[in-house]
Amino acid sequence: MKTLPLALLLSLATPAAFAAMPVEGWRFDFSAKPAPGYTAVPPAAPYDAARGFGFEPGNTAAATFFSADVPEGNVAVTVTLGPGTHTIKSEVRRLMLENVVVPAGQTVTRTFVVNTRTPAIAAHNGVKAGIVNLKVPRETVQEAWNWDRRLTLEIHGGADKVEIRPVALPTIFLLGDSTVSDQPGEPYASWGQMLPRFFKPGIAVANHAQSGETFRDSLARRRIDKIVSQLQAGDVVLLQFGHNDQKQIKAGNGGPFTTYKAELRQHVEMVRAAGGLPVVVSSMERRRFDANGKAKSTLTDYAAAASQSAAELKVPYIDLNATSKVIYQALGVEGSKAAFALPAPDKLDNTHHSNYGAYLLAKAIVNGLQDAKLPVALQIVDGFAFDPAHPDPFDRFAVVPSPRYTNERPLGDEANR
Repeated sequence: MKTLPLALLLSLATPAAFAAMPVEGWRFDFSAKPAPGYTAVPPAAPYDAARGFGFEPGNTAAATFFSADVPEGNVAVTVTLGPGTHTIKSEVRRLMLENVVVPAGQTVTRTFVVNTRTPAIAAHNGVKAGIVNLKVPRETVQEAWNWDRRLTLEIHGGADKVEIRPVALPTIFLLGDSTVSDQPGEPYASWGQMLPRFFKPGIAVANHAQSGETFRDSLARRRIDKIVSQLQAGDVVLLQFGHNDQKQIKAGNGGPFTTYKAELRQHVEMVRAAGGLPVVVSSMERRRFDANGKAKSTLTDYAAAASQSAAELKVPYIDLNATSKVIYQALGVEGSKAAFALPAPDKLDNTHHSNYGAYLLAKAIVNGLQDAKLPVALQIVDGFAFDPAHPDPFDRFAVVPSPRYTNERPLGDEANR
């Protein structure tokens, strides 16, 4: 696993750090006889800063991690795939391609868009220059691939060629807590990690969520500043907090209908001022059932505050809180266990999700974008369909797990496991 001190991450944010990438982008060939115009990638060649590309540590027989230097922003990645079944994730386990089957004797090409970033904040859209206050060591070690100068691909099933080029495209920015953020290792996952899989290569998904955080943390650590500094007119920002905000009630320094709504409003106004479209998302429920097997509510006040804020501010609203209960109820007391992380046989995490649960919630978010009739819904993959009352059965779920595993529970929400 890569370990990057904060000072090094900040140094990588300078323009000179991107000199290794050709202006027109990269064209890599992993075969023994590279095609004309492609850069040959020697087998198992480690990443080298002077060269600007190479394999990362942690490769297995099933998956390889390949990185290339890129400028901050959106890049289109086109992969040429040979016979077999292929799944590709980017940065910290963001699902880009799922089980692409290529018949014997054939090749196919697929294109997807990845957003990359550094901690540096540019002075733009009324935001002052500075840096994001990253969490150490979580974001500088376990999640360093989200903040370095490289695009990192987690490739299952191999790839013959990879082409990478910068693109200017609309972006969906995500801001939230551990249920949204890129979780660094199995068995944890979030809907933010699964969301890119459901969009065509005409749009990017930029996940700025972080474990253990609230709207207040977003302001203090300048995460919303980072997003606003990059916003282009028409970009969408999905805002989902609530789980960790409950701790402010216990501490006597906040509540859903006071500070939570005020801080949410501040985010909405900042996004609007920069020309973006804010979308309020209520927090999904934890896994709780009563004695009769009915899904229970634990975030009612925060869901109500989110709904009220969206109505008052006249912004789109996705009621993930209500939809999640429909999903859990459909799965049932026992079936819903598969939707949540199981870091040990006797330690089911009833707050944080498994790949399966995160996948279902990502589909619920896509439904919400469709229902709100947002322009970004035009970029949803063809054939998408999801009924929360009849969720995809677990025995048909086949997203391959990542090699990286952690026993470390995501930050926050300690009192509500």
